[in-house]
Amino acid sequence: MHATPLEPTAFAAPAVLLSGPVNHDMYRDFRRQLAAAAERDLVVVELSTLGGDPEVARMMGEDIRFHSALAPGRRFVFLGKAAIYSAGTTFMSFFARQNRYLTRGTRLMVHERKLDKTVKLNGPLTTCIAAAKAALHEIETSIAIQNEGFANLVAGSRVNLEEVLRRAPENWYVEAEEARNLGLIEAVL
Repeated sequence: MHATPLEPTAFAAPAVLLSGPVNHDMYRDFRRQLAAAAERDLVVVELSTLGGDPEVARMMGEDIRFHSALAPGRRFVFLGKAAIYSAGTTFMSFFARQNRYLTRGTRLMVHERKLDKTVKLNGPLTTCIAAAKAALHEIETSIAIQNEGFANLVAGSRVNLEEVLRRAPENWYVEAEEARNLGLIEAVL
């Protein structure tokens, strides 16, 4: 673990620059830029996003986790600019707390995953039970995945999981200085 706080000059030329919706196009761009930074010991990933697909955010995060484990001498650092909403916060949660930075005035937004699904029950009753259980299992699994991300986000901070679970249903917005004071990030630039 790298505990030494970085100076603002370390962020002058990020290796990975991402903005816009977290989607498969962003993931391809992320992978391309990450591969191009293979020789860097300090890999700054700069992001600004209003959110997007949480599973894509998890894929990007798992890439960060994998590369961090593969090359423990390298440092992967997150820099959030302006808005880090939803899936962007999920992505940030994969970085070690001491490797998370936000620019002044940036807002994080944490919320529960959303579901828009119609369950149609039609046919033999046992089939209806199976369809209803399948929808319930999808919801339960999504909640478990969501809560794993929340736990990653608050690890090493002054915020406990119960606080996030209480605030997330109402879209919890956290300004950069507040995030620093809560220990969710290392510093504000």
